[in-house]
Amino acid sequence: MRIARIGAAGHERPVVIEGDEAIYVDTLIKDWSRQELEDGALSRIQKSNLTSLPRTSIKGQRYGSPINRPTKVICVGLNYLKHIAETGAETPKEPVIFMKAPDTVIGPNDNIVIPPTSTATDYEVELAVIIGRRALYLDSPTASPDYILGYTISQDVSERHWQIERSGQWVKGKSFPTFNPIGPSIVTGDSIDPHNLRLWCEIDGVMKQDSNTNDLLFGVNHIVWYISRFMELFPGDVINTGTPFGVGLGFKPPIYLHAGQVVRTGIEGIGEICSKTIAHDSISCS
Repeated sequence: MRIARIGAAGHERPVVIEGDEAIYVDTLIKDWSRQELEDGALSRIQKSNLTSLPRTSIKGQRYGSPINRPTKVICVGLNYLKHIAETGAETPKEPVIFMKAPDTVIGPNDNIVIPPTSTATDYEVELAVIIGRRALYLDSPTASPDYILGYTISQDVSERHWQIERSGQWVKGKSFPTFNPIGPSIVTGDSIDPHNLRLWCEIDGVMKQDSNTNDLLFGVNHIVWYISRFMELFPGDVINTGTPFGVGLGFKPPIYLHAGQVVRTGIEGIGEICSKTIAHDSISCS
């Protein structure tokens, strides 16, 4: 099953995607959100007959973030072997975990705003895990699939100056507004194998990242289990599982984003998302 939210910003409606159509399910659930998922939203939809519900073509529709206002965005750093090599870092003995402000999450095709004076804004395609059930102190990685709602595409935008040169936690370079386009839909865990998926990122039509999740150092199930050992996970929480080689930081000299570019991000079996980069001073205040 594919679930999503479509509509103008702030007025998105929950849908199930079937082929080229979106089925509106807001007569059955209020939204795809933590509260509704805790109240059994997915099970309710799966058990319902959707044939009589209103439908619309997905062509030309705006997608919002597939989860409305997730509680947490948890990130895993240095988790692809070839990416570790391009950064010159040591291979982590345990997953490198950090947080990203949840308000960074935007629709999959919304604009990415380059921060004022930034010359080091970077792109990072990532497979995102969406949690489906509360998870704490899981016994082993084999238990993880029971707690995963599904998977989606994440563009984990980073500002490398604040991340690397300003001391302290990486969260500084990760939490600028608009720094996490996510979507277009969540593919439920029973519909996809996350362990062998091609993922890529193009900038202005030039392929920059082209890899596979089989290059992950720590796999999806290990990550969910590991995080649950020290943090309670809730429905709708987002876990960005790391980025493969080819980021702007990895070039000599680095090649970073600037306003006026097109960032296209894709994952096999899920789809593509596409954002334009704009300058902060191009935003009008009202």
